[in-house]
Amino acid sequence: MRAVILTAGEGTRMRPLTLTRPKTMLPVGGKPLLEYTVEALKEAGIKNITMIVGYQKEAVKDYFKDGTSLGVNIDYVIQEERLGTAHAIGQIYGTLKEDDDAVIVTNGDIILGHRLIESLMTKFYESQAQSILVLTQVDDPSSFGVVELEGDHIKDIVEKPSLEDAPSNLINAGIYLFDRNIFKAIEKTEKSERGEYEITDSLKIQINKGKKVLGLVSQDKWIDVGRPWEFLELNEHFLELSESKIEGEIEEGATIHGPIILKKDSIIRSGTYIMGPVYIGENCDIGPNTFLRKHTSIGNNVNVGNAVEIKNSIIMDGTNVNHLSYVGDSIIGADCNIAAGTNIANLRFDDEGVKVTVKGKRIDSGRRKMGVIFADGVKTGINSSFNPGVTIGLNSSIGSGAIIYRDIPDNKIVIHHQTQEMMDKK
Repeated sequence: MRAVILTAGEGTRMRPLTLTRPKTMLPVGGKPLLEYTVEALKEAGIKNITMIVGYQKEAVKDYFKDGTSLGVNIDYVIQEERLGTAHAIGQIYGTLKEDDDAVIVTNGDIILGHRLIESLMTKFYESQAQSILVLTQVDDPSSFGVVELEGDHIKDIVEKPSLEDAPSNLINAGIYLFDRNIFKAIEKTEKSERGEYEITDSLKIQINKGKKVLGLVSQDKWIDVGRPWEFLELNEHFLELSESKIEGEIEEGATIHGPIILKKDSIIRSGTYIMGPVYIGENCDIGPNTFLRKHTSIGNNVNVGNAVEIKNSIIMDGTNVNHLSYVGDSIIGADCNIAAGTNIANLRFDDEGVKVTVKGKRIDSGRRKMGVIFADGVKTGINSSFNPGVTIGLNSSIGSGAIIYRDIPDNKIVIHHQTQEMMDKK
């Protein structure tokens, strides 16, 4: 059996974080989201993996290479035009080997556990189904593909119905198992109203022809990882599963509560107080007198200075968080410089949910506490302040003492602290 991971998309709802990498390569719990899927497949005994890549494909290929370092065999198929899930899956037909009697297909941006994969394979071989779709229950199915079940047979799939018209609260979880018949259905699949070839339409073709298309209801945690705050939730999830592993140095006088992962050539200096679970990558310098709170994930080559507090945040590779700064409930990109005294607010005065811009619209994150999203290469001036939910674009710089209350586009310099006046970077 072969596994296929769909990781060709742009992840536009995650911009500006995805301007320099695919969404599936964003780090959670110390490694790219995509790596968790590869590990789960390996644990389930599947070592032959095809990745469907497209947008920023080199970031994926340079990291995973042929899979040897993870104990699997990885090859790549390039989806030049991203025309939907059925189109992506159809790309692999010519690459299948004789012994690839079936394929497990999963979106690269979801949580996938090895026990679920094992259950899926068992059901497939015992039932001799043509296709199996993993389902999960949600409170509001109106934003998803909703499934109508009769026993474990799928009778229909309805895309994004109103809450009143939804046939159930079971939705497509983005994990499938197909035999080779799926490629015949894909050939007959027409473009949807969105202008894409949808795999759910291919499944409907099988259902209408009386093929055995089954649903497997998963009880595992499922997160629709599409927007920045959902990556914080995912980071929390993976860190809660972590166990302590100390490869670096902890100076005398540092206090550690709860599990931490400290990678090689990193140091935690005296006076630092850590409440785990916390992840700290390679070649990091933390402290002295720094406070790292639960669910903080720090990448490689990161410096966190004296008297800094970081809470429930993702700090990516090569970033400096300098002394006397506060970072709460935020995602900070790679190669940023957070100047001394930078303060990031993560709570509205009225205690309402923090709004964040997604594809040009302000969306309520549903989180009472949410800080900022910084793209790669952001620089802040000393004593700058940021209101909750603000997004700062790629390589932009914020002047000293500035109070930022709205989003800043890419490649801008904020030069006036009262009017938030901007100019283009030269």
